[in-house]
Amino acid sequence: MDTKELWDHCLVEIEAEVSKANFSTWFRNTSLVKEDSGTIFVGVPNEFVKDWLSNKFHKLIMRVLRTAWEHTRNVEYIVVKTNAKIPAKETSAPFLQSDFAKGMELPLKDLYINKDDNLNPRYTFENFIVGPFNELAYAATQAAVTRPGKQYNPLFIYGSSGLGKTHLIQSVGNAIKEKFPGKKVYYMTQEKFTVEYINSVTANSGSGGNAFKEKYRKYDAIIIDDVQMVGKAQKTQEELFHLFNSFYENGKQIVFSSDKHPNFIPGIEDRLRTRFAQGMIVDITEPEYESRLAILRAKLRDSGINLPDEIAEYIASSIQGNIRELEGCLNSVILQTQMKGRFPTLLETKNLLKNSIKQKKSASVKEVVKTIADFFSIEENSIYEKTRRKEIVKVRQIVMFVLREDFNVSYPLIGQKLGGKDHTTVIHSCLKIKNDIKNDMSLAQEVEQIRAMFK
Repeated sequence: MDTKELWDHCLVEIEAEVSKANFSTWFRNTSLVKEDSGTIFVGVPNEFVKDWLSNKFHKLIMRVLRTAWEHTRNVEYIVVKTNAKIPAKETSAPFLQSDFAKGMELPLKDLYINKDDNLNPRYTFENFIVGPFNELAYAATQAAVTRPGKQYNPLFIYGSSGLGKTHLIQSVGNAIKEKFPGKKVYYMTQEKFTVEYINSVTANSGSGGNAFKEKYRKYDAIIIDDVQMVGKAQKTQEELFHLFNSFYENGKQIVFSSDKHPNFIPGIEDRLRTRFAQGMIVDITEPEYESRLAILRAKLRDSGINLPDEIAEYIASSIQGNIRELEGCLNSVILQTQMKGRFPTLLETKNLLKNSIKQKKSASVKEVVKTIADFFSIEENSIYEKTRRKEIVKVRQIVMFVLREDFNVSYPLIGQKLGGKDHTTVIHSCLKIKNDIKNDMSLAQEVEQIRAMFK
């Protein structure tokens, strides 16, 4: 059988069933290596992709292969290594001559912003990495793009800085432009909105305000980044309120991003807060190890660089902050590679990034329990007891949440240390606190104060 033709056919079927982001990340560099007595061997670039396909997409791959070739009995995944060395003839001038260097040129396309809509054409769903940390937000954007202004309007995405919010909301704009060529989209930051409003009023107190209103109302979709800044300007809030009403009443799509849930934006009026909440509010959290590694793989693939697995895995496991920090460390390693004309060793990488790696918080379970018990003025021993008193249950759940989120203690170990609780109880408690702090401002403030005590 023609293995290449068979796998190409399967990839077409797979691409139709998974998101573009997932297909680009996990399937693009795969191949069908061989067939042996009904077992199909799929070649993958590294162990990480091997594990991911085996755990996440095995059933899909089996089904597609069996449909394409009826004799398929099993599928196995094998790592097909490529030569990661730089050809010797190119090492003398890696910046100027080699294909390796061309793949590491500065991303000058970032500068080419469309002046008509302020959108960066590089921000698309195709190069957006989807993982557990952002999959709900991604799904919401897909629904909004399918029926702009009709579903999830407004769409409010929040999360800490550097987690990909701007990429995601600009992808919405670029996708609407592509799917509906007749619709006009406009992206801006809240700061730009405020400055333009102030300038319009200052320039002409009579008609300036009207000109400002008309400028934005001609669009079919508007995307506002960093909307948490609106809390600082009362008059701008009023203008945003009226703009919101105009867009909503006319069935036009509105997308916001913020570093905070609308309930926690300081200085915001209730009438604006409730309008933020009447559509869909979703958050993006910090990426877990698998997603961090997937992001690195995608960046390296786009750069045409085949960094050794141990280097990428070390960066992904060590940099646990936001995506910008992750990319910054990767850029440092790439620069080191350019300078030396070879990949750095693992030891060299560790020395290079030692100042970029934040020291992990350190505290025993007992210390965490005592600190939180003291905060709520309850007996430390009551946390370990089997009681259903509401005030104790709440504090115990907060203890579990902090141990998991801030100290990365495993669910089974938390349950074991806190009176022999089952790990499913710990999972439920952590999820409950995580969800409750989104809607309970008092609880959110308490948890924030407690977490600050361990910094």
